[in-house]
Amino acid sequence: MRLIAVLSGACAAVLAACAPVAAPGEVGAQAMAPTLFVANKRGNTLSKIDLTTGEEVLRLPSCTNPHELATSPDGEHVALACYGGTTVDVFLTDNLERVSSIELGANARPHGIVWHANDSIFVTTEGRGSLFRIDGLLRDAVLRFEYATGQQGSHMLAVSPDATTAWTTDLGSRTVTRIDLTNRYPLLSVTVGEEPEGISLSPDGKTLWVSARGSNQAFALDPLTMEVRETVTTGRFPLRIAVRPQGDVAVTSDLQDGSLSVIDTANAEVIRTIAVSSPAEAEARFQVTILWSNDGSKIYVAETASDTVAEVDYASGTVLRRLTVGEGGDGMAILP
Repeated sequence: MRLIAVLSGACAAVLAACAPVAAPGEVGAQAMAPTLFVANKRGNTLSKIDLTTGEEVLRLPSCTNPHELATSPDGEHVALACYGGTTVDVFLTDNLERVSSIELGANARPHGIVWHANDSIFVTTEGRGSLFRIDGLLRDAVLRFEYATGQQGSHMLAVSPDATTAWTTDLGSRTVTRIDLTNRYPLLSVTVGEEPEGISLSPDGKTLWVSARGSNQAFALDPLTMEVRETVTTGRFPLRIAVRPQGDVAVTSDLQDGSLSVIDTANAEVIRTIAVSSPAEAEARFQVTILWSNDGSKIYVAETASDTVAEVDYASGTVLRRLTVGEGGDGMAILP
């Protein structure tokens, strides 16, 4: 593990916000409503959606090619991985004012991001083949630690409940890597399917689920030994995988089918397919990121090409509505 820098005082100058979609004086009240945040990678903006009304209440400039998002445990901040650059930018959730920009070094290309319950931010840096842990952000004294994965294209990640272990999917190397966050070594990387990208840890921390988009498969791994326990055939091009908060199912986002494969985690088998769009519409929608509501009743599906997010009722499999976002809506986060 390598200590990169210690910053005392303000992380970065506060940047002036552009004019919001919402009328003046309305933002504070909206912050308390069920809220979805979306990174718009083509528009270089950040959207805030009031899930009570389904309306986009704010859309402001963010950074170049923003991708994944994570909300802070207290719900007051949202962190954005600036994939087209070298920073993690942090915004207030009530008015999307940028309050910090954390530099991660040359060629970083930050992508996957987790804001852990212990207040640490974990983010992959695809260009550096590494994982960063960012501590002390809310105490205004930032510590950055970098862990090399030894793999190419470290893209998405999961972090254990006790924050002692992280796992990355490494697209370029076709591997999944386990990183001991307490000690720098040992690293353990295993080959998992073709182009493993999606990753999600079960709520109890006992099973690591990975989707491999190139082989149309999902895998259940032992998080400690990295042994593949189960292999499941999914829909076509399962770009993401997300375990329901209840832990009973894992869902893959099957980009080429415009659907979701629902996997029974106990039996490691697909038990349902949810049609978000038809196969004929799949290219026009180009669904990518998926996100569960906190109660596990809904799935949010980012449709990057149509600038929408589909809200899906899990029980019925019905698309309840499509939420309008900015250009290329991709990464999503929801208030805890």
